[in-house]
Amino acid sequence: MAPVLPARTLGGVLPLLLLPVLLAQAPRHPGREGRAPRKEAPMELRIPAFPEGGPIPRAHTADGADRSPALQWGDPPPGTRAFALVVDDPDAPVGTWVHWVLYDLPGGARSLAEDQPRTPDLPGGAHQGRNSWGRVGWNGPSPPPGPPHRYIFRISALSAPLGLPAGATRDQVEAALRGKVLAQATWMGTYGR
Repeated sequence: MAPVLPARTLGGVLPLLLLPVLLAQAPRHPGREGRAPRKEAPMELRIPAFPEGGPIPRAHTADGADRSPALQWGDPPPGTRAFALVVDDPDAPVGTWVHWVLYDLPGGARSLAEDQPRTPDLPGGAHQGRNSWGRVGWNGPSPPPGPPHRYIFRISALSAPLGLPAGATRDQVEAALRGKVLAQATWMGTYGR
């Protein structure tokens, strides 16, 4: 004779007994059985001259040759047609200080060579914007004496070029980025005097 379960135990077991029936009736998505959802790998940025969170070498600062560092980034998401780069110092005493604005880098680019010229237009169709000094191109760290500042390099993969003329400000670039950013990657360096 089978054991008789109390009503409250049966109420706890009944949903478990019905689970296979409910799963069999659940709607299926054609072509997706047995596969995990696809996840895109995040885009990565790397600056060979210094480790993530490490000190920026003097050669890339106002105390040295003030050369822009070389940048490398991984494959962006499908549909990337351009890149934009902004480098700023969020620790500046007057508020965030912009060191470099560069946009409309071709979507096939995966690196930027060291010591980019300080010209409004770069080969391949990229444009440089104005930094907080009002100059075009890279101007490296030059913080006041005190604790080291953080310098954030942020590259954005875009669904379309921004189409801004050379000399745009960070605010103009960030406004033009809206609705076009497919992925972003950052790298941070420090510098102090």
